Amino acid sequence: MEEKIKELTLLLLYLTSWKEEDIPQDMRRSWKGYDFDILNDFTDKDLIRGSKRWKSVYLTKDGMREAEKLMKKYQMEKDE
Repeated sequence: MEEKIKELTLLLLYLTSWKEEDIPQDMRRSWKGYDFDILNDFTDKDLIRGSKRWKSVYLTKDGMREAEKLMKKYQMEKDE
């Protein structure tokens, strides 16, 4: 169950993310209102980046790629 929670957390970060002009094109920003242990694990795996002081994080290229794989696994499509 813990692995599914991690997967769904990454999916939520991705699905609620947005593009910003002042960050690299291969990254997206998302609010980080999720379990801090999971977010720390994602940071360690370089799926997300951000400061502990920030209320948001950046999904890295690897994080977005992993989330897109999970979308296929859960048979989801993202509207742009």
